[in-house]
Amino acid sequence: METKGQTKHPPELRIVLLGGRVLTSDPSFKSTAGNIILGKSVFETNRRTAQSVVSQREVHGRRVTVVDTPGWWCHYPRENTPELDQIEIENSVHLCPPGPHIFLLVIPLEEAFPDIFKESLEEHMQLFNKRVFDQTIVLFTVDDPCKTSLKYDIPFWPALQMILQQCGNRKHVFNISNHQDRTQVTRLFEKIEAMIAQNAAGHYSIDAADGSALREKMEAIVERASKRFAEVQAKRRKLKALIEGGKTPPTHLRLVMVGAQWSAKSSAGNTILRKYAFPVTHTRTTVCCEINHSMVADRQLTVVDSPGWLYNGTLQELSEINKLEIENSMHLCTSGPHAVLLVVGLASAFNATYQKAVQEHMSLFTDEVWKHTIVLFTRGDWLGVKTVEERIESEKGLQWLVEKCGNMYHVLDNKNHSDETQVTELLEKIEEMWAGNKDGHFEVNLGRAELMEARKEVADKKAKRIRQTAQRQARILKELFRGETQTITDHRVVLIGPKDSGKGMAGNMILFEELFGTARMKKEFQDQRRTTMCEKHERNVARRNITVVEAPGWFADEIAPDWLKTEVLRSVSMCAPGPNAFLLVVPIFKTFTENDYKTMVELLMPFGDSVWRHCMVLFTWGDWLKERSIEEHIATEGEHLEQLVEKCGYRYHAVDCNPYGCFALPVIELFEKMFDMITRNKGQYFAAEDKMGNKRKPTQWQEEWNRREQELINRMLKAVAQEPEEPIVPSMKMNASMDGAFTPSMSGDVPIEVGGTFWSQRERAKVTEWLSVRFGGSDVTSGVDSMSISASDVEMLDQSLLTDDNHQRMTRFLSDKHQQRKLDSIVHGRVLTHIEETKRRQSF
Repeated sequence: METKGQTKHPPELRIVLLGGRVLTSDPSFKSTAGNIILGKSVFETNRRTAQSVVSQREVHGRRVTVVDTPGWWCHYPRENTPELDQIEIENSVHLCPPGPHIFLLVIPLEEAFPDIFKESLEEHMQLFNKRVFDQTIVLFTVDDPCKTSLKYDIPFWPALQMILQQCGNRKHVFNISNHQDRTQVTRLFEKIEAMIAQNAAGHYSIDAADGSALREKMEAIVERASKRFAEVQAKRRKLKALIEGGKTPPTHLRLVMVGAQWSAKSSAGNTILRKYAFPVTHTRTTVCCEINHSMVADRQLTVVDSPGWLYNGTLQELSEINKLEIENSMHLCTSGPHAVLLVVGLASAFNATYQKAVQEHMSLFTDEVWKHTIVLFTRGDWLGVKTVEERIESEKGLQWLVEKCGNMYHVLDNKNHSDETQVTELLEKIEEMWAGNKDGHFEVNLGRAELMEARKEVADKKAKRIRQTAQRQARILKELFRGETQTITDHRVVLIGPKDSGKGMAGNMILFEELFGTARMKKEFQDQRRTTMCEKHERNVARRNITVVEAPGWFADEIAPDWLKTEVLRSVSMCAPGPNAFLLVVPIFKTFTENDYKTMVELLMPFGDSVWRHCMVLFTWGDWLKERSIEEHIATEGEHLEQLVEKCGYRYHAVDCNPYGCFALPVIELFEKMFDMITRNKGQYFAAEDKMGNKRKPTQWQEEWNRREQELINRMLKAVAQEPEEPIVPSMKMNASMDGAFTPSMSGDVPIEVGGTFWSQRERAKVTEWLSVRFGGSDVTSGVDSMSISASDVEMLDQSLLTDDNHQRMTRFLSDKHQQRKLDSIVHGRVLTHIEETKRRQSF
């Protein structure tokens, strides 16, 4: 019998924890929440939850059962989640019969929650029946005791609001830094019990037949895995017998690592060599092939690390310079490698897209390469208690891959540096494969190597010519417009480019705020053929109005449809009276096709030839260049990209698309080049048609262009005498910057993906400070490596913006006579023979 005032509560609570993760280094908020609920550390938090785990304790007078489940990648669709993980998540409800009372959807409050997280979450929740949201509470975790209010965070993320609505706005907050605060658990139980009281069913109903089917499926996988393991061991015994019979392996082993980007290739190379031989960061670290050596287990090892390809990208999409580097990896080993290590990460599913990418990129070599290939699985910690054979048998793509390699595979846990046996065993498998092959190493085509070297020399010469042309034109134009400035209060930009080109991120950089949608998600999330419309955003920065209009993108294999042409025409009218600049966005990580070039030209054709005076090529994903110059990329990519750069008067710029890093200086440089272009256009915007669709007649300023053409020639001739033999401005190199958890894909053709919290206030202040001082006028520049201030001057500029007296230091920097001499100096060179060519390219 209850005493007066006592609240009756159910004797048992059954809870299932669900949630995703952003990075491999993320702490296990889900497991931590489970430990707080149970009041004891029963779930491991220092490693990933690889299978559903159930635990039960008496808590506040109730028997509480909690099931912890494997997490999924928040930015990937369900098809990227390994089948074993999906089975474990689906099976979680059968570990607490007759079914859970509640699902707790664990979301760290400090993390962003863009649209792609919502889409991923909804796809994974489909592993349960449609009523799952009716019995779900969103459990926010925070590690700051002062941040338990949700009123500021939830409104910031519309996607999160939509998830909450599906859960009936049921939510709770856990301060995971204070495990001793049991009142937060009591309040959670009260919310759960209130929901149970309102829910007629009481708990999530499970189907016993579904549970039996899942168990049978897992048992079948385990049985096939056991059979595969036995076959592999039998094969290894035969190969070892060859070695014991006198076929002595070489003491110097040459290894080449190939694979998708972010498959942990470089980390695997360091583990194998037992030293930090290849740089490893959250960026694309391997751009050019790298070679290193070490003595390991009484063997001399040579390991070549090659650039990775996009695991969801085709060979056709890969840029030419990356194809050459991957192919060249085999030629860095004298006579060819003894083994090719095809690196595959276990953190995501080896689905049909991944399989196709591997098959296509391995075709860069001959079919003989498969006889010398071992599948090297990385992130072995992702398996947990599962065996790699179970993982292989759960995915058809992996079965195809290991059989293609003659059942030769190995697992590395790059986090477990103390286990030296994993490397020793890998070397033994390589020697066994060597013993079984008729040819001891993969034969490289020496003729092909010579051809690639010759192609590289041609590209280097082209890159030098492009760089010199850009520099020469910049210097002459700088002299031509010396002292001429334009006071700009409104700056209007139109972004044009293919899908996945980074237009959205470029627009956000220009406006210093996350306004345009970006798509760093895997492209399976996107409706591949949907029609999109122009998107416009405006911001006032340093008392200047900046308008950016993003036109829809196109696919590499499609001819510009009529709706796209209409939208590009509309993009101009959306920034009336007309744009000051067209930025033609080209992603560096993808090849620039003939269709891309033709589409850009066709889309701009209705505006007439004069439109090219207002155009600049904006290269995105500069981190793919790293130590290369942008001119090397242009020269290697082919004639179509060269033609585009030439049509834009050799005006181009490269930016990284990393919202986590420093972006102030690249944005300042981009603005400077756009302002220079505006100065060259005498401050005039581009005006194509009136409201009736008729092209505007030439105005007085357009007639002025014709007059200035002749003046340009005369002043260019005068500048010839002041130029030295060779230009002295060096080429700019781009540093890596993209976080490895994301796939480069930012077309802006999907809803907004990240929020303003990624932008550093310090970085924004730098650009705003610069704009407030420098917006009115600038010297003429052209190209990524032809800045009007030197690298040391930029460094001074950056430092000056970090101090308390920013404005005064900036003013002194720009007014200093020494700096003015640098800004006004004309770097010498031979331009007389290029006068007519320059005149034509500038289209004055």
